[in-house]
Amino acid sequence: MTKTKLIQINTVCNTSTGHIMGDIARGANEAGFDTMIIYGRRMPFDDLNCVKVGNSAFFWLHVALTTAFDLQGLGSILITRKIVNILRRENPDIIHLHNIHGYYLNYPILFKYLRDEFKGRVFWTLHDCWAFTGHCAHYVAAGCDKWKTGCSHCPCKNEYPISWGLDSSKGNYTRKKKLFSGISNMTLIVPSDWLKSQVQESFLKDYRTIVVNNGIDVKRFSYNKCEDIRAKYGIAEDKKIILGVSSVWNRKKGFDDFIKLSEVLPDDYVIVLVGLSPSQKVTLPKNIVGVVKTADQDELIKLYSEAYIFMNPSLEESFSLVTVEAMSCGLPAIVLDTSAVGDLVRPEVGVVLHEHESEDYLNAIKHIDDKLKAGEYDRSSISEYAGRYSKASMINSMLKIYNENRDKDYE
Repeated sequence: MTKTKLIQINTVCNTSTGHIMGDIARGANEAGFDTMIIYGRRMPFDDLNCVKVGNSAFFWLHVALTTAFDLQGLGSILITRKIVNILRRENPDIIHLHNIHGYYLNYPILFKYLRDEFKGRVFWTLHDCWAFTGHCAHYVAAGCDKWKTGCSHCPCKNEYPISWGLDSSKGNYTRKKKLFSGISNMTLIVPSDWLKSQVQESFLKDYRTIVVNNGIDVKRFSYNKCEDIRAKYGIAEDKKIILGVSSVWNRKKGFDDFIKLSEVLPDDYVIVLVGLSPSQKVTLPKNIVGVVKTADQDELIKLYSEAYIFMNPSLEESFSLVTVEAMSCGLPAIVLDTSAVGDLVRPEVGVVLHEHESEDYLNAIKHIDDKLKAGEYDRSSISEYAGRYSKASMINSMLKIYNENRDKDYE
């Protein structure tokens, strides 16, 4: 029996999107698929069939094109021709796109091939909003909804993918709308109901769009009490830890909210922020403990397990793996309803806020504290709730989608 051939394409193999791609590939291999990963830069997975197509020279040329002219996704011509040649040679049954932005791929060349030549099925996981905007990957913090009708004069021009020169958002929007629309064999995958709702208001609204939540290893991310983590970071035993975790901290991620909260936080609490830069760490008030970015999952699990409340004040996310990781370790969560994070938390495991002033956070902290003291929240039930976001569930959902008839009307 001929194996189904699956090729996935993403900027990198590491980071959250790369790990999601890798998990899908491993699950597909176990299910009898023949898989390949095409990626732009950095290190491959040792256990998977990975083909690197990018190099430093083309990367920096693409960065320059974007920075000067706001033309993300229009460089890397030779690299994308190489990708297309690989696709022609391998002739996969399924092409699964992940992030096609990130200074490594020319989307007009790729989508011309998908439209004119490729006869198999195409799945495109949108890990952010870039596919249907004229520039940005997220727009919530800017309060912008131009993407619904047509971008121009972009308020996010100086954010990823940064352009210090021209604003080409109007042309980018028009080009994307033309190229990304009407691919008859393409299905969109999104990690959250929130992102699906955004797609349904965009020029991609006519595509079948399926929600497949991102997944984590729920067995690994489980409660693991380790009191020496307090000694390591100088946290007193009588302090209740409010934990925040991010790969980068800025206003949109809620850094300013934590600073303001620290000014009014009761003395029996301490804030711990993971993922800070060295320069941010040295400026913290005394009741915030800073931890620089770490790739050590065991260390992170210890912090999740020792914390009292997890707080994610990020304004814009398409999912939130760290929130799921925290809940999997039994932590009640405080999040905002401004994007997909609000989808993840229900009243039995935390609080979803509409406003994000310090008073709102204090009220949420008191609410959770009361629930914990009354026994209405407990780590085991919160951890059990987080099990719905398991890696196994994500993989099984994707395999079901791959295996079912492409004409099936998915919900």
